[in-house]
Amino acid sequence: MFKNYLKIAWRNLKRDQSNSFINIGGLSLGIAATLLIGMWVYNELSYNQEITNYKSIAQVMQNQTFAGEINTSNNQPMQLAPVLRDKYGDHFKHVVTSSFTNNRLLSYNENKISRPGNFMEPGITDMLGLNMLEGSYTALEDPSSIILSKSTSEALFGDENPIGKTIELGTTMKATVAGIYDDLPMNSDFRDLTFIAPWHLLKTTQNYEERLGWGNNWFQTFVETQNGSSMKEISAIIKNAKFDNIDASYQRTKPEVFLHPMDQWHLHTEFENGIVVGGRIEMIWLFSIIGIFILLLACINFMNLATARSVKRSKEVGIRKTIGSQRKQLVFQFFGESLLIVLLAFILSVVLTIVVLPFFNTLIEKSLGLPWTNSYFWLLSMAFILVTAIVSGIYPAIYLSSFKPAKVLKGEITRSTKAGNFRKSLVVFQFAISIALIIATITVNQQIQYAKERPLGYNTERMLYVPINTAEVINSFGSLREELVGLNGVEEVAASDVRITGTYTTNGGFNWKGKDPNMSEEFRTLRATYGFGEMVDWEILRGRNFSRDFKSDSLAMILNETAVAYMGLKDPIGEIIQWGDDEDHELFKVIGVVKDMVTISPYEQAKPSMMILHYGRFLNFVNIKLKASNDTNSTIAQIENVFGKYDPQSIFDYRFLQDDYANNFVEEEKIGSLASIFSFMAILISCLGIFGLAAFMAEQRTKEIGIRKVLGASYYQLLSLLSKDFLILVCVAACIAIPLGIFYMGNWLENYDYRTSVKWWIPAISLVLALGITLLTASFQTVKVILKNPVKSLRTE
Repeated sequence: MFKNYLKIAWRNLKRDQSNSFINIGGLSLGIAATLLIGMWVYNELSYNQEITNYKSIAQVMQNQTFAGEINTSNNQPMQLAPVLRDKYGDHFKHVVTSSFTNNRLLSYNENKISRPGNFMEPGITDMLGLNMLEGSYTALEDPSSIILSKSTSEALFGDENPIGKTIELGTTMKATVAGIYDDLPMNSDFRDLTFIAPWHLLKTTQNYEERLGWGNNWFQTFVETQNGSSMKEISAIIKNAKFDNIDASYQRTKPEVFLHPMDQWHLHTEFENGIVVGGRIEMIWLFSIIGIFILLLACINFMNLATARSVKRSKEVGIRKTIGSQRKQLVFQFFGESLLIVLLAFILSVVLTIVVLPFFNTLIEKSLGLPWTNSYFWLLSMAFILVTAIVSGIYPAIYLSSFKPAKVLKGEITRSTKAGNFRKSLVVFQFAISIALIIATITVNQQIQYAKERPLGYNTERMLYVPINTAEVINSFGSLREELVGLNGVEEVAASDVRITGTYTTNGGFNWKGKDPNMSEEFRTLRATYGFGEMVDWEILRGRNFSRDFKSDSLAMILNETAVAYMGLKDPIGEIIQWGDDEDHELFKVIGVVKDMVTISPYEQAKPSMMILHYGRFLNFVNIKLKASNDTNSTIAQIENVFGKYDPQSIFDYRFLQDDYANNFVEEEKIGSLASIFSFMAILISCLGIFGLAAFMAEQRTKEIGIRKVLGASYYQLLSLLSKDFLILVCVAACIAIPLGIFYMGNWLENYDYRTSVKWWIPAISLVLALGITLLTASFQTVKVILKNPVKSLRTE
């Protein structure tokens, strides 16, 4: 019997090839889209899970209150880890202080490479479960040692055995290679950990013990909890670990520390009032829902076309029932046909997925692949095929098998409106999804464009920066600047402690006239040399810029508009700002106010910011503005030669500020691109369904069209007659989708401080596009019937 079902199913596919193509093509597109989304979702959900102890690893975070708002960050003082070990050690297996990941110059003889890595305490090797290829987990207990990833070792030493060899880190530190470990998974937050140097080496070299206190939140703290310990309970126990060790001036910020589990690092990163409220997990839900909807659209096509063409098979059902076929046998037959279509569609979808996967990987910047050797993949695929076959075939099977033989053979089945109403409801559902996806796609791209067009308040054109790697560059900055400015292609040079496109350094401890004594304040700070403001062309609204004509400017300060409002200053020019406590402080005079600048995320509102003059160890970047008319490559080569003279030990590295700023849009642009692609696929699948239904309806009304043409009906009248039903259904779908799309995209935009809104024309364009696509798709089939000779149509009927 199964062989008979299969044979009949295959014959039906061959008999109606256009319908089969639409069914298999639509399903294969839906399944391919679902496979791509599924691989991406799995990759995101499995982030960090290849780390051995990921369930018991956490990062110590802290909440601080500034001007009544709770700010959450992962920055910690170096004094926190010892307190956690000494006072709360029973709850932790390891507590590790770490620097942030930065590129460092690694040198061995004449070979120099730049690689990202961290300075960390010894417990990190056991915490991360590193696969040590050479050396042991205790290697970092020697403060003069370093361990390298396999790729870094090969890049620096080639085939030579690195163990026992001494390398230089930057220009001030040396360490002996004591271990080699396997590169950490790309699908983890430690993927850039290509070397680990002892925390003690950094601390002593930089003299942190004397320089830094509890107020310097410059580092990270990682912990591994004891087995069976609840992170929530531990967070409640350690929350005052910082508060209890700082003086009253810092206690105003009400610092509370807590544990952020490793399994939440990647997906749960957004905090509001000290509570995690979302992050990338929202994208996971969004695209999972899109994937389900796309698959549903493909299944709906099958159900629509199967029920639409049921009239052709009604006599087959009637005859089968007359000669003794049971209803369950008919149900199994139609389910078998559904299964065959889904199986063929799945095979085609796998081929499509393999073809588009390289492009998809480039778009999302990952290296996904079909998990051929994973048994779970095949089990899920089989379940996927069966469930899809059941979902897409259940209504046709039940509907067709329910026909009464007597009514079928009399032709009464053609008068039933139940199937027609069901098809209409499915078409409405299809286009409601499609219209909602069009609204979402346009809104996402509008938000990105809105942020891109936001006035920066400064100029990034022809601006590049070079990291400062040695004290020699800072000490010789005056001479370095003179040589650089002397180049034909260089317009201006100034140094700063941060990039103007990333002023994430914050400071507190400020006092001014009229300040609320209970206020805990926080300012973005930028230290720079003379000429920086003119070079970036920030806009002075009040007062003046820093000037070499005023020696007192060494203790001058410039505020942005938001800082003036934040401090409640009515006439800021000339105001004295105290930085530090009464015993150890500096007094700064406000000389100017600049227009708010976009120096962090373009999606956030401007933060209170202070700019001061500085020459010294806090300078980290040399900023260079190029002349417009000169050859850029030649000028950069000359700049490299100048830096080689003052810093011969370092690798010359530079970046353009425009590229830095453009990185702010990478994630949103990925989301926009993915949404556009999958929206297009959803619309394409819906169009395939309309295409098939229009062909069927036109075929069923061939005789009617012939009679109408004989009676004088115009082409426009006939086209309107055959298309209006579809257009009405699209309008009904729009009435459902537009309010929902506006509501949900409005909520999505709430995630951004600086945001656009869902403009009236976005739903309008979505409706026009849906109507146009429907009309074009339906017309393609109906025009062919309309153009037929009516005499031939009537004869063949």
